[in-house]
Amino acid sequence: MKKMAISPNHLTLLRIASTPAIVLLLLIPNRLTAFLAAMIFSAAAITDYLDGYYARQMNMVSSLGKIMDPLADKLLVSSSFIMLTSLGWIPAWIVCIIIGRELAITGFRNILAEKGKDVSASELGKYKTGFQIAAIIPLMIHYSYLTIDFHAIGFFFLWGALVLTVWSAVDYFVRFRSLIDF
Repeated sequence: MKKMAISPNHLTLLRIASTPAIVLLLLIPNRLTAFLAAMIFSAAAITDYLDGYYARQMNMVSSLGKIMDPLADKLLVSSSFIMLTSLGWIPAWIVCIIIGRELAITGFRNILAEKGKDVSASELGKYKTGFQIAAIIPLMIHYSYLTIDFHAIGFFFLWGALVLTVWSAVDYFVRFRSLIDF
């Protein structure tokens, strides 16, 4: 009997499916639901690394994966930031900058892809994503546990994510400005 392996695309779809669960948990914010949302987000964030790793290692890179992986990332991160804003746990203006950058760079990547250019994430983009994830997890936990102020930790990483978000956007546009038709 053949074993069914989980493909990179399954991991991407799992990340997409985790987003409504996080949103639902944060609709009723308390210590338990916030903690559960943070754990689901953490597991989903791990799948972001694993699906790319497995796709490259097992030579399973697919067109679906190339399209759905970044979409799943944006859906997970943007939904989480929006929910944190709706709870009043982070300022909306920061979330507007972060999501605005994501939309602008996604559109810009589509233009680059049409011109046959490499649209893979830059090192700055990877650091930006890391800081966003590092911010969201403690911000979702929100409450203090064992005298650890998770919200303050999340805010520290949120400021780093904001700086890297703006920096990586500027870097992208500077590197590829010659390809923009005005």
